[in-house]
Order: sequence, then C-alpha cells, then structure tokens
Amino acid sequence: MDAQVVTRGLRWVGGAVLDTLLPPRCLCCATILPTAGALCGACFGQVTLIGAPLCHRCGVPFIHSGQGQPPAGGGPLHCEGCLHRAPEYRQARAAYLYDSGSRRLLLPLKYGDRTELAGPIARQMAHAGRALLAEADLLLPVPLHRWRLLKRRYNQAALLARRLSRLSGVAWAPDLLRRRHATPALVGFGAAERAAILEDAFALPPRAAARVGGKRLVLVDDVLTSGATVTACARLLLGAGAAWVDVLAAARVPNPALADGAESSSFRNPLDRSAPDNDV
Repeated sequence: MDAQVVTRGLRWVGGAVLDTLLPPRCLCCATILPTAGALCGACFGQVTLIGAPLCHRCGVPFIHSGQGQPPAGGGPLHCEGCLHRAPEYRQARAAYLYDSGSRRLLLPLKYGDRTELAGPIARQMAHAGRALLAEADLLLPVPLHRWRLLKRRYNQAALLARRLSRLSGVAWAPDLLRRRHATPALVGFGAAERAAILEDAFALPPRAAARVGGKRLVLVDDVLTSGATVTACARLLLGAGAAWVDVLAAARVPNPALADGAESSSFRNPLDRSAPDNDV
C-alpha cells in the first residue's frame, strides 16, 4: 500500500479520535461545531463583515453609495475626509466592523491569551485585503512598546501579520518597525492632540532603509480607529523611501457621522473605552 495513503489514513483516524475527545467549538460561545476554527450561526450573525460600498482610500464603510463621492478627476468613491485631506497611507482595508460582535473575537485575542483566534481572523483579513496583499512586498505589524509587550507577552498585530504571511506568501518583518516610547490611550483626544502624542513615537533601526526603500508595504493591526497610529508609521516608512504604505486591520471603527439616521447599532457603537490601550 502506498505510504502516503497510509499516512493520510492515520491522520484521518487521529483527527476523528481527537474530535471525539475534544470536539471543535465555536470561537465565541463554545457551541460544538462540525469543523474547527469557525463561528456558530448565531455568533456569525452578530459580526459585520465590511464590503462595498466603502471609501476607496481609508476603507470606512458607507451605509449607501450616496455617502461617497468620486475625486475631482473621477474614480472610486471617497469619504468626505479623504476628499479634503487624503491620508498618508495609500489605502486601508479591514475585515470586520468594530462592534459588539467583532469585539467578542478581538478582545479575547488582544487581552485574553486567545492567540488561536489569530488564524481565523487573519483568514478574513486576507479576503478583505486581497488586492493589497497581491501587490505587497513586505508586511509590518504595528509594534507595541517593550513594556506593554512584556506585560501582555505577545503583540496581537504580529500574530496576525505572521498568519497573513503564511496565507498570502508575502514576507513579514516582526521587528523592523519599533515603538520608541509608550503612548497613552488616544481615546478622547482630538486629531491634533493624537498627532502630537505620536510624534517621534516610532523608529526604524539603523540600515532599515535598505529593507523598506522602494518596497510596497502593508501595515497590519487589530483595530483601525482614527488612523493616527498608522499615519505616524506610514510617515516614517515613506520618509525612509518606501514606495507606498497600505493598511490592513482586523476591524475598523465606523464613522458615526455616516450613521445617516440609521438604527444600526454598528454605526452607533462607540469605541470600547474599557480597553486600556485602544490607541489606533
């Protein structure tokens, strides 16, 4: 008998035994499922995947296409903010709307040592950011300060970037971008205050310009809020000679100004202020 057939058979038997002893469960509520790494129907119905219509630049979702406008020269829809002042990054995309449903995935990953959630979340990110990944040369996770990393023991953005690298085949550099000093949570600060807090917060090691010069980069993070953090990172990388910088996040906080009278709780749900270091 062919050795590969025997090996596949043993793996199947082993998997069946393991599923009997430890059956796959929903990532959120632990309901038993037929396959691992998935959500049950009820939990899946509570998360909102971001799709069109959305802003071509910053990726903020629209309730309807009338909330966006093409640039003066024509092209895809942009939000009002990007029309008046385009972000320093080229494009941003996210898999989930940041609401009560997606927080049930993201907060356990970020604060609850549920590192196994990085794989399923990264799969959705790879789908949402497939156009960005198809052009990328290098993935860079948004870094944590060393004291915060020591306290948490892992950087959730790095876990997501590693998984995205495996899924897409794009190389990643976990330690290329560094956070020079700790910054406070940015919730409650205005745009100018956020920019001032993050000024000189990030750095590249000596000779890093050779690794980013001319490269098409994708910054990876868990939650995209105001964009202040990724803007500071993008400015540094572009100054070092990067061809462009894109952003791929697990979730994006919606713009309440686009609620447009809708009753959708997703557009009315504020950033979770109980999280001690939501600073993106």
